[in-house]
Amino acid sequence: MKQQAKGAFDVKLQPLEAYNRNEGAGLGRMSIDKQFHGDLEATSQGEMLHAGSARDSGGYVAVERVTGALQGRRGSFALQHNATMTRGVPYLNIIVVPGSGTGELAGLSGAMNIVIAEGGEHFYEFDYELAQ
Repeated sequence: MKQQAKGAFDVKLQPLEAYNRNEGAGLGRMSIDKQFHGDLEATSQGEMLHAGSARDSGGYVAVERVTGALQGRRGSFALQHNATMTRGVPYLNIIVVPGSGTGELAGLSGAMNIVIAEGGEHFYEFDYELAQ
């Protein structure tokens, strides 16, 4: 049965040393630390690779491990991100990595959407299912 979790989250991104140090490459690497609130009370840590040199265009991929409670069920799972911005038009795909759920979140599948409010506050909408 499909369910939805919603809430806010805080995110901290920190630059990491890039693998390709060529200034013209437009490649970078960041660490991700998040604190989720609401239906998902959890923390996450991960890593992002990003590319692009234009302010309104680029892309990133990331993986993060989320640990905590999803609507009262404790465990962890991994999220995989794939996102682009093309001349200001965003595309975002964030899914639960199949088989990554542990504890009471074993068998978790789903997709997360991120909404950034005008003031910069981050919100999530997480549509998920738990296999029985």
